[in-house]
Amino acid sequence: MNVLFYRKTIIAATGLFLCIFLIVHLSANAILIFPEEVARGWYNSYSTTLRESPLIKIVAYLLYLSIVLHALYALLITIRNRKAKPQKYVMDQSSENSTWASKNMGILGTLILIFIIIHLANFWARIKLGIGESVGFDAAGNKDVYEVTYSLFHNIYFVLFYVICAIPLAFHLYHGFKSSFKTLGFYHKKGTAIIAKTSLVYAIIMGVGFGLIPIIVYFK
Repeated sequence: MNVLFYRKTIIAATGLFLCIFLIVHLSANAILIFPEEVARGWYNSYSTTLRESPLIKIVAYLLYLSIVLHALYALLITIRNRKAKPQKYVMDQSSENSTWASKNMGILGTLILIFIIIHLANFWARIKLGIGESVGFDAAGNKDVYEVTYSLFHNIYFVLFYVICAIPLAFHLYHGFKSSFKTLGFYHKKGTAIIAKTSLVYAIIMGVGFGLIPIIVYFK
């Protein structure tokens, strides 16, 4: 099997898996927009289920592996492409056949990776590993993840960071979602057009959703 094809296949497969995860993650985050007396219990109960379920733990490890493989192989392909084209063309006509997002996936991916690292440091490391300020418990005895999220989303700099990072996320998802199907061999003419439209809708929902929720929580 061609090495480049193998790497692109890994990127496509892990990318689609991460797209599914984002749907679940955004759905969970939507709980935060409800009134506190309802949202706190639901959100903390949901978080406890994720931490204690053996099945979810397996999915979590697959998620971590997918992030690493997706970023690693994308980096390797980006380096390969740069070496293959060390000098820019005098007249760049690539925009006629590709979008801005497709030509800047490396930059978009890097910004998203930085966001993921900061996100994990503020949530996963603190809640899962106990690093940093201790996490309290709610009335039901669950870790008060809602309070952690609520306090972070009442820091205007953290909110702005989330909102800004939602922009490259949307662009990255728009190109990545539709191109993943092509990489995996889906070339049906009508189906490709449907996937392109679905990709746009999906990217807008994810970008607006992840960018809007912190703002809503901030003004609660």
